Amino acid sequence: MRLSTVILPIHRWSEGQKIWRRAEDLGFHTAYTYDHLSWRSFREEPWFGSLPTLTAAATATERIRLGTLVTSPNFRHPVTLAKELITLDDVSGGRLTLGIGAGGAGFDATALGQEAWSPKERADRFGEFVPLLDELLTNDATTRAGTYYSAVEARNVPGCVQTPRVPFYVAATGPRGLRLAAEHGQGWVTYGDPRGAADVPVEQAPAVIAGQLAKLAVACEARGRDVAELEKVLLQGSTAEKPLQSLDAFVDWAGRYREIGITELVIHWPVPDSIFANDLAVFERIATEGLAQLG
Repeated sequence: MRLSTVILPIHRWSEGQKIWRRAEDLGFHTAYTYDHLSWRSFREEPWFGSLPTLTAAATATERIRLGTLVTSPNFRHPVTLAKELITLDDVSGGRLTLGIGAGGAGFDATALGQEAWSPKERADRFGEFVPLLDELLTNDATTRAGTYYSAVEARNVPGCVQTPRVPFYVAATGPRGLRLAAEHGQGWVTYGDPRGAADVPVEQAPAVIAGQLAKLAVACEARGRDVAELEKVLLQGSTAEKPLQSLDAFVDWAGRYREIGITELVIHWPVPDSIFANDLAVFERIATEGLAQLG
């Protein structure tokens, strides 16, 4: 099992770079950031762009992997996104992971002046977005006509440092998204029950994710893939569980999810006076000692 963190893009870089370096020093496998234009309670607070932040983090670190959790079609187009990802993969020396999802109905959904898409349209768009992005990142030139997304002789030379492209970690719980994860993903991401993750009783939360893992296995089998090929990533923070309250609480939480098949846990870097307010000293102890105590 691996342990990673999410660092929100809320810090001016004079301070933010210290956090990204500290994440590397603490031994996290990956440091992710959210790819939003603004987000929930931080809407009136500082919030910087994810890809420039990750590019800066790539120059400030040497070993830790970097990624989005998650990028969505809400304000992205595969052609322009592919160019930026290839650049970031190069700057980072092949340390980039793309977390990608269908997006939701938050601020990003209408920031470009469009009406918020229905769940069906989000799924339809995601179903075009992922295969086209895959093609763009693995070919020097791409032409494809779609209902929502097209490319005309889109050039991507020299391509990604990682081969055949940067890994995709697909966030999905529904059947169409799980099929995309099975077909294009090197990893799969969940945060819990999408119908109301925070309302699921603590004792039932692992069973919800175990059910999602079972559906992922079925989707992989239908594509002729072994589900073991995919990393299974759990993003902490959307359930009633409180694994960052103490080292013991984390060890109990991590053990439950390792038992059902999760291979990577992602915990939020503490942000004072927010929903992510946690004791930094406890957090750092979890980072350095937590997984070792699983045995």
